[in-house]
Amino acid sequence: MSIDPDKLKFFSFLLFTKLEGAVTSGMVHLGDHLGLYRALAAAPQPLTTTQLAAATGLRERWVREWAYNQAAAKLISFSSLRSQPAQLDDDTFFLSPEQIAVLADESHPAFGMGMFHRLPQTMESLKRMPESFRTGIGHNYDSHGPDGAIGIERSFEPWNNANLIPLVLPAVGVIDTLRAGATVADVGSGAGGAVLRMAAEFPNSTFVGYDISQYALARANERLGASGLTNARFADPQVEPLPTDNSVNFVCTFDCIHDMTHPLVVMKAIRAALRDDGVWLLVDIKAHDGFAMNAEKNPMAPLMYGISVLSCMSSSLSTPDGAGLGTLGLSEMTAETMARSAGFTQFERLNVEHSVNAFYSIRP
Repeated sequence: MSIDPDKLKFFSFLLFTKLEGAVTSGMVHLGDHLGLYRALAAAPQPLTTTQLAAATGLRERWVREWAYNQAAAKLISFSSLRSQPAQLDDDTFFLSPEQIAVLADESHPAFGMGMFHRLPQTMESLKRMPESFRTGIGHNYDSHGPDGAIGIERSFEPWNNANLIPLVLPAVGVIDTLRAGATVADVGSGAGGAVLRMAAEFPNSTFVGYDISQYALARANERLGASGLTNARFADPQVEPLPTDNSVNFVCTFDCIHDMTHPLVVMKAIRAALRDDGVWLLVDIKAHDGFAMNAEKNPMAPLMYGISVLSCMSSSLSTPDGAGLGTLGLSEMTAETMARSAGFTQFERLNVEHSVNAFYSIRP
């Protein structure tokens, strides 16, 4: 077998770009965790690394190497005097408005630090993966510790806070029902952001968030106590299952069905809880049927499949009989087939634009 030297060089370069991405992801985590992005966003003018170190209480030499990585990766902006010979303060660093939105502004829908927040916990999973590959048994979300729950909270809430009430709920057609007074269940509620947002907006309705993650429930209850809301609560469905008397008006599941060990069982429980005139909002990762379509159509497919091994699929295989759907395992066709198997008869994809998720309205 002969080796083409140009193809060999290209493949080697391709491989090391993946390593560059992994290392730079670690630097992004540090930029968020240490407040470096926030300091750059707050500065009225570009900062030298000496000034950035002073603003954050960090050591300049470490800050300088971090800033060089981030600027070389085009994640932060810089200008340079290009002195000869080069001087320490030749280079100044700043964030563009777009970089501020993604890196430093937690109120912006495009804020992107959530996944990087829990990067150490996600990568720690690598140590457990060889055993999972051999036994077939994965690890649930509590294996990521409390920072795992906070990372997921920071991943999804900026977009939800900006769009859930004005965009998503009207598309489902539940605004009038919620204003009048409804019973609502958020299954897989995580740190409780959607429950708390809806409970504050619709005081005549009552909301219960269900999650099996003890870290997520603890965080949700902490936030509930701080909110002062009296029309919301959180429960572990292993202790307090969903009602089975068709008493719930509205059920929502945000980015969690593909993580579940028994998603069809959960769908059947949702149907048993839901009134005959109720509706289930299913939000889950956009996926195509089959690997080839995902690889061709989804530019983030490598990330999605990798996260699946370390997190989503691992969770869905955390019991011996887990379904193992994985991050890209719930395509529209799969979701509809499962929903109909669970007793639903109406399935509609909603016209809600999102870079990662698809939105479905499902009715009995």
